[in-house]
Amino acid sequence: MGLGNVIVTDGNEHMSLEKVLIVEDNEVIRRALEIQLQRRRFDVIGVSTLAVAQDYLSKDNWDLVFVDVRLPDGEGTDILRVLQNRSVKPLVVMMTGHASIESAVACMRDGAFDYLIKPFSSDQIDITLKKAQEFTQLIKVNRYLSQGDPSETTGCELLGRSPAMQALRDLIRKVARTQATVLVQGESGTGKELVSRAIYRESSRANGPFIKVNCAAIPENLIESELFGHEKGAFTGAIQQRIGRFEEANHGTIFLDEIGDLPLLLQAKLLRVIHDGSFHRIGSGRDFHTNARVLAATNRDLEAQIAAGQFREDLFYRLNVMEIHLPPLRERPEDIIPLATHFIGLFSRQKSRFSATVAACLLNYRWPGNVRELRNAMERAALLSRGEIVLPEHLPARIVAHVAVPALAPAEAQRLEQIEREAILHALRKNNYNRTETAKELAISRRALTYKLQRLRSEGVAVDPVVGTSAS
Repeated sequence: MGLGNVIVTDGNEHMSLEKVLIVEDNEVIRRALEIQLQRRRFDVIGVSTLAVAQDYLSKDNWDLVFVDVRLPDGEGTDILRVLQNRSVKPLVVMMTGHASIESAVACMRDGAFDYLIKPFSSDQIDITLKKAQEFTQLIKVNRYLSQGDPSETTGCELLGRSPAMQALRDLIRKVARTQATVLVQGESGTGKELVSRAIYRESSRANGPFIKVNCAAIPENLIESELFGHEKGAFTGAIQQRIGRFEEANHGTIFLDEIGDLPLLLQAKLLRVIHDGSFHRIGSGRDFHTNARVLAATNRDLEAQIAAGQFREDLFYRLNVMEIHLPPLRERPEDIIPLATHFIGLFSRQKSRFSATVAACLLNYRWPGNVRELRNAMERAALLSRGEIVLPEHLPARIVAHVAVPALAPAEAQRLEQIEREAILHALRKNNYNRTETAKELAISRRALTYKLQRLRSEGVAVDPVVGTSAS
């Protein structure tokens, strides 16, 4: 089959190969390539002109693009320049029947990394696909390395001034210097992943990948492939080779979250890879090796699971070379207000503070969801308060229920009502009775202002504008 010079560009943030666009004006070549790719389970569209290709590229994200260098309405290399500034771009394969060193160099300069010449065989296309898949795998590992998982870590550092947190940070520094396997235990929401990432960042492997696997989130029939990979054709649906997470984590760190949920049958295979770094891909009899440090975490009682026959005792001892226990938030109350202050600062546009009653509510609540629950409560409070002071009504009801809101003496209540009345009237006059602007100045909603004005009006207070002023 005649195809062409194939160049694969470095599409950053590219994760897998599924959708393929073919831009080739020779119908025989285009159709032959479509058939080959469709047989390999790719989602393929073929077009014959540069204009139609650019239309497809502008409307959707593509994983791989085959482009003829010479097209009826322009040069295929124009696509390389069009894609250059995109944050998410496909791998581009240039095809030509007129190869030269100059054209190859020009394509490489514009972002290509491989080059083939027409006519080319099906085997050559398979080699190109394999190279492209390996490249996307490399990008995936680098993305883990450079970014981690921001959705899991943003605004959730290991904060706290309690003795327990100070001791935890000291222990992390000591453990990080070793190559020992670590088991992090603690209730949900205490920050087990944060501890694991801190160990990784302070270790000698900080320049290697950090690969996270949530053992509870992966279906039991897929987790072996996720951890160890599989060969092409190993099972139904295995249309291409897959590298497992242990292989990705080579010379880095693998974090096995929710290790207590790992199926019993896989525990023996995990024991082997921890013991000597060796494993098998599904469908291969060959030994593979990884030099990955293992960190594991769980909120389960593994010793109870061992007694119940649900967790291997030898695996427990392999994992538990170094144990780190995270105390629940209720056992370190001195950290609650500093953490709450940190979180409210993340979500509030202006500096917020807590009323005395809110502080009492935060300190008296048991926090079954630990730091994660506190963070979520502060996000809610920031959205509802929209001002400088967080009040009890801005907290979830379950947090306020344990603290009685103190009643004011009649004289104190009367004075507070007078202060509020004067503040509202002053803001109304200042903003020419414009309710929208008045509500903004008072840091309350327009609906809340309307309610307060109705109450003052019923008390005989003049809150309406005089003729010639605005009350929008």
